[in-house]
Amino acid sequence: MGTETVRAGVADAAADRRREQRGWYFYDWACSVYSTSVLTVFLGPYLTSVAKSAADADGFVHPLGIPVRAGSFFAYSVSLSVIVAVVVMPLVGNAADRTGRKKPLLGAAAYTGAAATTGMFFLDGDRYLLGGVLLVVANAAQSVATMLYNSYLPQIAPPEERDAVSSRGWAFGYTAGALVLVVNLVLYSAHDSFGLSETAAVRICLASAGLWWGAFTLVPLRRLRDRRATAAKATTATATGLRQLAATVRDMRRHPLTLSFLLAYLIYNDGIQTVISQASVYGSEELGLGQSTLIGAVLLVQVLAVAGALAMGRLAVVYGAKRTILGSLVAWTVTLAAGYFLPAGAPVWFFVLAAGIGLVLGGSQALSRSLFSHLVPPGKEAEYFSAYEMSDRGMSWLGPLLFGVTYQLTGSYRSAIISLVAFFVIGFALLARVPVRRAIGAAGNPVPEKI
Repeated sequence: MGTETVRAGVADAAADRRREQRGWYFYDWACSVYSTSVLTVFLGPYLTSVAKSAADADGFVHPLGIPVRAGSFFAYSVSLSVIVAVVVMPLVGNAADRTGRKKPLLGAAAYTGAAATTGMFFLDGDRYLLGGVLLVVANAAQSVATMLYNSYLPQIAPPEERDAVSSRGWAFGYTAGALVLVVNLVLYSAHDSFGLSETAAVRICLASAGLWWGAFTLVPLRRLRDRRATAAKATTATATGLRQLAATVRDMRRHPLTLSFLLAYLIYNDGIQTVISQASVYGSEELGLGQSTLIGAVLLVQVLAVAGALAMGRLAVVYGAKRTILGSLVAWTVTLAAGYFLPAGAPVWFFVLAAGIGLVLGGSQALSRSLFSHLVPPGKEAEYFSAYEMSDRGMSWLGPLLFGVTYQLTGSYRSAIISLVAFFVIGFALLARVPVRRAIGAAGNPVPEKI
């Protein structure tokens, strides 16, 4: 009877864990639409056009009396949102670990971002400043919420499940991004048929992402649960964001192997983020491709990233996360080398390049997240994932700088795109040197059979 009771308890615990994991997946489903439809496709060109309509005769707008070229306003707004996130994330991460109440903080961040995104419906005329404020709030809120969301991974999945769970989360996100992007593109392309102006169609697309984000956030908020904070964390004093960031970095120095992985991730992820942000520039300026081709390529990346994330999750079960990530970095290098030789005016080959990016994109990101989760000391999940999220979002500036400087010196986008190979080669070398088994043990976590 005692054995049966134990088995029943184990089965109930496994069922509860699966239920919580399914709820966790749905936050990726909720927020990825913002990244795809808002940031990647619609907001940049639209906010730039709004800023240009408000510009003076010299092409400048003047937020808070500061002269800013209208064409740079979107980029500066994104940069400001990163600065805000860098200050706020360590503070929120420390509070989450200290109190054990991640879920209310996740809800507050998610609904702040969703509300700001929904408010973009009112971005018309010359309201560029409203657009900038909403972008800063939404982007910073998304970074904070994603950091909290990621920090749940070590708590809802035992070591042997994390690669698969992380990969499914990314797959959910890319599926939602593709689904909503298809609907938005139909609305945008056929706006006349719906009796809408082009501007009204874009505003509806922007606002719909916020409504989707808010609606589906209800699922993880119902299914995720908070854990009791350890006594050590419960007595930790609250610090300012920058002070807490410094404290986190000091603490990470006690785990140099974790820090070594984070450095490798910072380098190769900088390359990934730069390819994502600059591929459309390469396609339009160097290859002479039209907007419809570029949007179609973004959609293809979303669809194939689902399959790529799931497939690489399965590969990690056989070969381990580290080896699979290293293989993905080789694939990134080959993809960029192929991109260098793409002929101009040939959309088919650009779609082939997009397919290559999609197949490695989701998996390399998902497995990096799950591998890092093994390297985090217990009780410091949110704090360490704030540093991880800043590596993901706040530190990716070297790649765009190298891309821009290379183009400036050579006048060739082909040279600029091939220069990004350096990030994958250096990242590969740094990651290959990290003894992940020893790093996991040093962090105080059990070492999985395959890692």
